Amino acid sequence: MKIMRNSLVALAIAGLSVAASAPAVADAGARDRGSIVITEQASKRILVLPADRASWRDRKVSWSWAPGAANGLADLAGSWSNPSDAKLAERGGEKYLLTSASGGFAAVVPYPAGDRAYWAANVGGPANPHSIELLPDGNVAVAASTGGWVRVYTASQGQRSTTYAEFPLVGAHGVVWDAGRNVLWALGTDSLVALGVGGTSAAPVITEQRRVPVPSKGGHDLQPVPHRPDLLWVTTEAGVYQFSKTSGGFTQRYAGAREIDRPHVKSVSTNPRTGQILTASIQDGHLCTWCTDAVQLAFPRAELALHGAWIYKARWWIG
Repeated sequence: MKIMRNSLVALAIAGLSVAASAPAVADAGARDRGSIVITEQASKRILVLPADRASWRDRKVSWSWAPGAANGLADLAGSWSNPSDAKLAERGGEKYLLTSASGGFAAVVPYPAGDRAYWAANVGGPANPHSIELLPDGNVAVAASTGGWVRVYTASQGQRSTTYAEFPLVGAHGVVWDAGRNVLWALGTDSLVALGVGGTSAAPVITEQRRVPVPSKGGHDLQPVPHRPDLLWVTTEAGVYQFSKTSGGFTQRYAGAREIDRPHVKSVSTNPRTGQILTASIQDGHLCTWCTDAVQLAFPRAELALHGAWIYKARWWIG
C-alpha cells in the first residue's frame, strides 16, 4: 500500500458522516450484536459500527478515533496517513485500540476513552507500518512492510519510548502474539516466522524460533482463529489460508472456503461469539486501488456497505 493523494478524496469524505469519539454507552447495544472496526482512509479515522446492514446504510458510527490535540497526539498527527491496522486488545483489565498508519504512526489507545495514548510513536513513514500487537509485558510489536522489519518497542518504559529491538523480515505485514506458545508470529512476503521475545522489558531481544514458507507470494494479514489455538488465518495476494501450528501446513480446505478464499484479501477475522467470518478485499473500480467500501461476511453470508468509504482493513470488535 502506497500513500496516495487525490483531489477526489474530498468527495469520498463528503459522502461519509463521521461522528466524534463516543462514550462507552454509545457502543453498548451494538456489542450484543457484534461490532466491526474499520480503518477508513478517506476521513483518516478508525470507525466502529454495529454489524448490521441498517447501521452501515445509515452510517451509524458508534465510536471513532484519530490522533490530535484532544488526545495529546497533535505532534504525531502528521504521521497519521492511510491508517493500516486496528485491533481491540485487553491487558490488566483495560481495553485498548491498537492502531498503525502507513505514514509512520503507531499507538496503543485506551478504549473507549480515546483521550490519551498508553504508547505512541512515529516509527518512520518510509517504513510503512502495517500491523501492531500489544505484548504481555506492556511492550509493543510493530511490523513494517517497506522497512522489512518487525520491532519490539519498549512501551513499558514510557508513553513515548522509541527504544526497540529489530528483526528483519521482508515485506513484514502482520504480527500476532501467541500466549499458548509464548511466541510472536510475524508474516512477511514469503515467510511466516515464530519469534521468541527474550531479554528484559527495558532491553528486549528477538530470536527466530521457526520459519515456514507461505504457500503463495505476498503474505498480508495474520490473525488468530478464536477457540482454535492451533490455527492462524493467513492471507496472501493469491488467497486465504488456515495455518496449523502443529503440522506447519497451510490449507484452503476449511468451512466456508468458497465464500472466503479469494485474491487480495486485506483482512480476515472470526467473531469469537458467533463464528461469523469477516473479510475485506480490494474492490474493482474503487478510487483507492487497495480499498473497498463493503465488507463480506460468512456464516451467515452477507455484505455490509458503507458507500463512499475507503476501507483498508475491517475486523470484529468484540470486547
